[in-house]
Amino acid sequence: MSASHQHDHDIGDTPASRLRIALALTFFFVLVEVIGGIVTGSLALISDAMHMLTDSMALAIALLAIRVGRRPADLLRTYGYARFEILAAAFNAMILLGVAFYILYEAYARLFEPKQIASLGMLAVAVVGLLVNLASMRLLTGHKDESLNVKGAYLEVWADMLGSLGVIAGALVIWLTGWQWVDSLVAVGIGFMVFPRTWGLLKECINILLEGVPPGMALEDVETAIAEVPGVASVHDLHLWAITQNKPSLTAHAVLSDGADPEAVRQAIEASLRGKFDLHHTTLQMERENCQPVETIH
Repeated sequence: MSASHQHDHDIGDTPASRLRIALALTFFFVLVEVIGGIVTGSLALISDAMHMLTDSMALAIALLAIRVGRRPADLLRTYGYARFEILAAAFNAMILLGVAFYILYEAYARLFEPKQIASLGMLAVAVVGLLVNLASMRLLTGHKDESLNVKGAYLEVWADMLGSLGVIAGALVIWLTGWQWVDSLVAVGIGFMVFPRTWGLLKECINILLEGVPPGMALEDVETAIAEVPGVASVHDLHLWAITQNKPSLTAHAVLSDGADPEAVRQAIEASLRGKFDLHHTTLQMERENCQPVETIH
């Protein structure tokens, strides 16, 4: 039995300083939008502020995950604390879904009782929000694929940028036409815009927590690749999962052909998995006979 390991990808590689700057920008503008929404009477601004508040939470959680994820493995948590990132990302996704439902409810209520909107003030606040979102996106773009938390934060900032564009468009329409109901329509658009990206993120988190096969990999292909290695007679007890987004892992039992050298076969399997699937964290048990129990037919 043996294992191979690689530790090239780590949540700590994401520069925390960029997250801190993005967090400061986003949280500051949450306060600006809340005040602006109250003063102008715009639900679209208030809903966008709530959305940006979840952006702030996502960034704060990502920073916390970086700090916690750096803790080494111990006697109780042999994989360390890296999976805290996935728990935090899932928690953030559920909060964001809850906010989206609230926005839809409030917008529906306002369609029957529209309020007067100060469109120019709404426009000014939305333009500042767009600039803040663009700045935050620039800070996170280069690192969004390294961590589910950073990816979640990036997606929320990206969605909020679209929300700011919607608020700007809505403010212009209200200013030019006086159609106050457009504010609620924009708020509904922001709510619906949140769902697909957040649901995708939540599904990815759940798949990791349930130790499902990582995206982009097929268990059948991995099993075939191992079985095709010379000296392998059969494969069983094959498990493929991910500790975090960038740490796929594999365990398997390989039954050797007659006369095969266990160490040579093991090294050949590991080389095949690295080359075909970029899979580095593997634990392989080499067997002369199949240890898998034979099922009894009743």
